[in-house]
Amino acid sequence: MLVAAAVCPCPPLLVPEVAAGAAPELDAARDACLDAVGVLAAARPDLLVVVGPGDKPSGSGEHPTVGPYPPGAHGSFRGIGVDLDVTLGHAPDGDTTAGRPLPQSLTVGAWLLGRAHWTGAPVEGLALLQTADPEDCAEAGRAVAGRADRVALLVMGDGSACRTLKAPGYLDDRAAAFDARATEALGSADLDAIAALDATLAHELKAAGRAPWQLLGGAARDAGLAGRLLYEDVPYGVGYTVAAWS
Repeated sequence: MLVAAAVCPCPPLLVPEVAAGAAPELDAARDACLDAVGVLAAARPDLLVVVGPGDKPSGSGEHPTVGPYPPGAHGSFRGIGVDLDVTLGHAPDGDTTAGRPLPQSLTVGAWLLGRAHWTGAPVEGLALLQTADPEDCAEAGRAVAGRADRVALLVMGDGSACRTLKAPGYLDDRAAAFDARATEALGSADLDAIAALDATLAHELKAAGRAPWQLLGGAARDAGLAGRLLYEDVPYGVGYTVAAWS
């Protein structure tokens, strides 16, 4: 059963070593993310699953997930020029296999847990196709929630990338309204509003968080969790939301 969740953005710029001189611009977002992870720790889960968008492996089928990633899976920021590696929790004793590298979203999530000095429950990762059907996402969420008596989720994902002329997706007049709906739903744990987020529109607005958010919505059905909005802003023209559910 889901007992807590944290919703965080997943840009590599959240990592100070990546942001370099621009790092202070996201200090408030980092602090909010750490506060959200603190809510997860306070819930004392038996299992923590980090969920985020991922790329579809070549030759894979149409299943909405492109994970899972086991405890101890490795991620790196070397691909964007930063000599920094992270690990998703801790591998079981004696297990030295690295497996597939983490996608970017889960790499940022692993970094965040390291920053928070996570020492609680075992940590696993799960990546979703950004084009996954909303109901498939919700079904995957229900399956994750049934993995243990007390499950927590760290849900990594950004809103639209089309809020300004210099945004990665350029300016789209629909983006502000989409982000407002998503932020309100995430901040209030409104499961119906999360389920109603338009997958096609989210894809057009490059909102990578839509599928992970809808997995969270499925996982939280019948859990009775309340939401709290900790941060919202649009640095670099991308919608970032931080929320905690407990």
